[in-house]
Amino acid sequence: MKQKLALILTLAGLTALFAGCSTVRVKPWERAALADYTMRPDRDPLHNTMAEHIYFSREASSGGRGVGGSGCGCN
Repeated sequence: MKQKLALILTLAGLTALFAGCSTVRVKPWERAALADYTMRPDRDPLHNTMAEHIYFSREASSGGRGVGGSGCGCN
């Protein structure tokens, strides 16, 4: 009985916690800051190229993005 009550309370708490996340709206005056160039994850092409090379050399089984090699990091 205690386990069932604990499960119900946990689910109710998680539902209340995640329900608040769905109601967040970005205000019109905040959109300019979020659309700024510094907020872009792809603003540094050299960093992106290096990160993709490292990721795909480690994950050789995934393939893709033109990075050759066998997982050892060599091309």
